[in-house]
Amino acid sequence: MEQEFISDAETSRVVERLRTSVQRRFGSAVRLENVEIAALGGSNRTVLFDLGETATTRRLVLRQETYKLARSPFISPHQQYRLLEVAHEHAIPVPEPVFELDESDDLGRGYVAACVEGETMPKRLIHDSAFAGARRVFAGQCGEILAALHAIDPERVAFLEQTSDSRDPLAAQLDRYDSYGEVHPALELGFRWLTMNSLPKPRRRLLHGDFRNGNLMVDQTGIRAVLDWECAHLGDAMEDVAWLGMRPWRFGRVARPIGGIGLKEDFATAYRAAGGTDIDPGVVRWWEIFGLVRWAILNIMQAHGHVSGKRRSLPFAACGRNTCLIEYDLMMTLNGSYD
Repeated sequence: MEQEFISDAETSRVVERLRTSVQRRFGSAVRLENVEIAALGGSNRTVLFDLGETATTRRLVLRQETYKLARSPFISPHQQYRLLEVAHEHAIPVPEPVFELDESDDLGRGYVAACVEGETMPKRLIHDSAFAGARRVFAGQCGEILAALHAIDPERVAFLEQTSDSRDPLAAQLDRYDSYGEVHPALELGFRWLTMNSLPKPRRRLLHGDFRNGNLMVDQTGIRAVLDWECAHLGDAMEDVAWLGMRPWRFGRVARPIGGIGLKEDFATAYRAAGGTDIDPGVVRWWEIFGLVRWAILNIMQAHGHVSGKRRSLPFAACGRNTCLIEYDLMMTLNGSYD
């Protein structure tokens, strides 16, 4: 697992405050052990730890907010926690929510959930023989999970109504793009195409917003948990469907559109069998082009955080280079060379 670099002093501060936090909730006798600060994600720090009680030990995860800049595309940790509660209630495979941080914890905004064991690294899931069985069922499981998610009554997550991506996803991307003060002609062409080919207003569903290979915890038997809910919003179910099959998530295996592992046909069959809506290829293509524009802007955002000095990180710096690769995919998709 990739490690985040933080100072020893910061590590000690996080560990001590986390120890106080769990003892306040579970009693002074509990033990905090085997603390591991994992990769710095797009919006959250991930801290894994063992909570030792009298006769049992639980592996838990602290998700601590790190992205605090203006025009954030991420929902709040409080909203993420509420989504985990709703998803868990509806038998969507997610880490079980344990508790939400409050001001007394002095750890900022975040929450603690159960740790789900498995693998998230796409290249390992695609190539490692240990995951051969999981690969056979991957596309079908993705279809079943998304169908179940899209079937949840949006009223259960009405707190997402006022997020910018729920109100107008295209306007939200344009606002973020303009805020970085950079000129990207390929993205402006993408915006123009999306505007000129706008879709009818869809029935609104609960969307994960970042459902893809890399945000799914997988073991040898298949998908164990859906992670990273910070981009969730309400919208067209085909947005999630298109995002899952985008070329950046194929990791070089372009003939396997579902995460570089499975086929669209297998996904679509499982999605419809589990109650999902009909999949319109024309609508999916619109959302694929939208997705490439959105993914490029997310990379600009991370690179901007590094260059500005507000979120220094080598992976975030590399996002600047990644932007041009996404722009190439966008241009090839617009001219019909890429599916």
